[in-house]
Amino acid sequence: MNFPIHIFLIIPFIGLIVSFLIPSKKEILISRLAFYTAGITLLVFIGFIITWLIQGHPSINIAEVVLYRTHGYEFVVDLFFDKISAVYLMVGGMLTFLITIYSRYYLHREKGYKRFFSTILLFYLGYNTTVLSGNFETLFMGWELLGISSFLLIAFYRERYLPVRNAVKVFTIYRIGDVGILLAMWASHHLWHENITFAKLYNYDLVHEHLQNHSLIGVIISLGLLVAAAAKSAQLPFSSWLPRAMEGPTSSSAIFYGSLSVHFGVFLLLRTFPFWEQQTSVRILIGLLGLSTAIVTTLIARVQSSIKSQIAYASIGQIGIIFIEVAAGFETLALIHFAGNAFLRTYQLLVSPSVVSYLIKEQFYNFVPRHKHIEDSLPKKIEYSLYILSMKEFNLDHVMNVWIFYPMKFIGKKLNFITLKNVFYFFIPVYVLGMVMLHWEDLIPKSIHNVLPTIFSFIGLAMVLKSFSERRSPQLAWLLLVMNHFWVALAISHNEHFDAEHISLYLSGIVTCGILGFYALSRLKRLEPSYFDLNKYYGHAYEYPLLAFVFLLASLGLMGFPISPTFIGEDLIFSHIREDQYFLAFFNSLAFIMGGIAIIRMYARLFLGPHIKTYHETPYQSS
Repeated sequence: MNFPIHIFLIIPFIGLIVSFLIPSKKEILISRLAFYTAGITLLVFIGFIITWLIQGHPSINIAEVVLYRTHGYEFVVDLFFDKISAVYLMVGGMLTFLITIYSRYYLHREKGYKRFFSTILLFYLGYNTTVLSGNFETLFMGWELLGISSFLLIAFYRERYLPVRNAVKVFTIYRIGDVGILLAMWASHHLWHENITFAKLYNYDLVHEHLQNHSLIGVIISLGLLVAAAAKSAQLPFSSWLPRAMEGPTSSSAIFYGSLSVHFGVFLLLRTFPFWEQQTSVRILIGLLGLSTAIVTTLIARVQSSIKSQIAYASIGQIGIIFIEVAAGFETLALIHFAGNAFLRTYQLLVSPSVVSYLIKEQFYNFVPRHKHIEDSLPKKIEYSLYILSMKEFNLDHVMNVWIFYPMKFIGKKLNFITLKNVFYFFIPVYVLGMVMLHWEDLIPKSIHNVLPTIFSFIGLAMVLKSFSERRSPQLAWLLLVMNHFWVALAISHNEHFDAEHISLYLSGIVTCGILGFYALSRLKRLEPSYFDLNKYYGHAYEYPLLAFVFLLASLGLMGFPISPTFIGEDLIFSHIREDQYFLAFFNSLAFIMGGIAIIRMYARLFLGPHIKTYHETPYQSS
């Protein structure tokens, strides 16, 4: 079957580009563009799916574009279509089309009307890219698009404190999950010695042969995928982010966190199932994770006072059951369960405002309390303990803070010697020394040369952690993030000879976006010298929207978003880390992830949130 399935990417992409060109005041034109984009994509897909079913529903694999090729490496945008893609595309197309209709009237005369529909189209593009991805590289492109569109939709009411704070929190959890994907991609390079396609994973003999000789790498890949899936689908211990994501508009909550985005952890497991299905320990772990999540979130949902939180935790519980179904090998059942849960949660969230008013009337006139609950059969101490734990949401936020964020901040605060002066007096000379050692590496003892890549990578990670905890100088934080990438390039150059072409590819996006971002920060400091640090949210996007947009583009490019060559360069770097260099791979992946978190935190604190100036309207902190 030769149908060009990339049409499902081209239509949303064209709609997204056109939406940027429409003036913000043209509400009808903006909403119609989104409506027709989603509608045309859905109609084309329905026609395609009918033809596909008539022809015997064959799997389709298309190697679309080779973005970069060098000796022993190529970055290919690969597309793959099978019944998993068919179900996800059908559900996604129908719900996106429904949300565009609903939001036309729901968001009428909102300040960010155009911003909302542009972000929805960006999400739809990322959704289709992920669903149609034929290899890890293409999947990661869509994964990144989903992450940034999620951040922008949660922070839609950007003049309020809580939506912006929660948007940063959700993006942070997403980025932590990305560590798993990066490590899985790195290990996959060494297991297959190529950018393996998902179509090849269905070759049982090929997979079995490779895993038989490299069982440890197989476990690392599977665990990395599980971490990414758990973070994306809000499984334990990441479950607390989903209710916080409900701070955005009801329509984006419905399409994102009730139905589509939250099920991508399930998609990742389904797509890679042929790889880990023979690893019994991994299947047991996935099943236990889903079971524990279903039990804990069901208990939490029963004590929630907010209807959105109830729906969020109920959805997480159902996804936990879907994890069990995937682990058991019930692929078709998992797809049916996904579709049913997606449509149900979308409906519940869209009608939730009306349901609240109905229930209030019911409570006043016809409410009859239940006299017997299932919890009453438990001993009272256990019942009360479960109730208190459920009210506290099993302290999931505290667990994440204690085990992940507090250690990072603690380490960063201990690096106070990294100042702008010391960067020039100490770190730049050390970097120059590293370049000299690279040129004369034949004179360096082998034992020293072997540890240099890890040392240089660790120095880059230290700069990222310092940037993450920096509060006083946004310019220092930005420079540290830029310099981290130079340390990474130096580390990989010492590890395996990095050609000048590879270095220029990787650093070209870093240098361009670094200069652009530094210019935006310098410009903002000249305009607002009194409100230029990272101690609070300043809301400068209200008065300087163009500057905020420029800094956002620079931020995306610096974090390796697929708008600059850095995205390809990051994947190329991991292909030059050997399979036994666990520390080097971990330091680099952690630096990339924490750098992205630090960048988004910087953007949010400078440009989003309640405006610092008193002549602007300031909403309450709590919503």
